[in-house]
Amino acid sequence: MNFHNASFTAAYGTSSQLPASTGPEVSFCGRSNVGKSSLLNKLMFRKGLAKVSSTPGKTATINFYDVDGADFVDLPGYGYAQVSKAEKGRWSELIEGYFNQTRAFALAVALVDIRHEATKLDINMISFLQAAELPYAVVLTKADKLSKQQVQKQTAALRKQLALPKEVPFMAVSSQSGFHIEELRALIAQAVDGE
Repeated sequence: MNFHNASFTAAYGTSSQLPASTGPEVSFCGRSNVGKSSLLNKLMFRKGLAKVSSTPGKTATINFYDVDGADFVDLPGYGYAQVSKAEKGRWSELIEGYFNQTRAFALAVALVDIRHEATKLDINMISFLQAAELPYAVVLTKADKLSKQQVQKQTAALRKQLALPKEVPFMAVSSQSGFHIEELRALIAQAVDGE
């Protein structure tokens, strides 16, 4: 799978606008400010394809990127406190509405910030993916912010906290240093090929 071959396709503001799947889909979900856009850019060898913002909660749409025939789906970040109730409701409708459709789900990548305990929202998201029996992986972002030893410690603590089944792929990555980015690309390529 050629990750260099990436382009933005479309953005949708409601789940009812979503077109049917045209190929395998790899969706990225996580809290606002977890580093989703930075990770997408790193995976796609791009600087600014996915818009990175210093203001959390900027992604208010579902954004689709074509990556060598597969769709990378950037879901709105959840849990940002500064957003109105109505906007939170719309985001939640977008995320649930997307996952409740019949789509070619190859892999859902649930992102959690390695520096903190998983929040209730992170746990709910992962439980939702489990209950829906969707193929998913848990990826811990911002590993460059911790020492090697802290990364190992936090990885073990979060795996325990999330009580993940052994077969669920689980890794720490860094969009800044490139730590485990190749491994994540390999995992995604494998999921897309197996779709």
